[in-house]
Amino acid sequence: MAEITLHGTPIHTCGELPAVGASAPSFRLADGELQEHRLEDYRGRPLLLNIVPSLDTSVCSASAQRFDRMAQEHAGTLFLTVSADLPFAQQRFCEGAGIGNVLTLSTLRDGDFARHYGVRIEDGPMEGLCARAVVLIDAQGRIAYTQLVPEIAQEPDYDDVERAL
Repeated sequence: MAEITLHGTPIHTCGELPAVGASAPSFRLADGELQEHRLEDYRGRPLLLNIVPSLDTSVCSASAQRFDRMAQEHAGTLFLTVSADLPFAQQRFCEGAGIGNVLTLSTLRDGDFARHYGVRIEDGPMEGLCARAVVLIDAQGRIAYTQLVPEIAQEPDYDDVERAL
């Protein structure tokens, strides 16, 4: 269990992010057309997971837009933004924000995604949502980098992510 904060108040996740070097946990996530995306679909290509509680917040929106710009500079890596938002809401968000370089996926079909990645918030007002985290998975499906953002109301350390890429 990891401790993070929400506006300075401690809250907890269900576990820890996967260890660097470990095999990435499989997932089954849905896109805006309700098509399924699995980790196995992307073998041979690095993935960056931008995991957020909800795109309907200013911080999540800002990070999704920042990673969308970052994806342009790292064409060899597929950038995925993962949240519990419904796929339809994610699609509307991307259209409204002009996001087109990041694939936005919902945990709609995979209630275990947040548990397997250790990011399910276990207490507090955001219980059941994902904590803010970044996970880089290499082309062989191994964890290459992780970042659990210590304060939900803050954006990830983008410089650190850039170094990992």
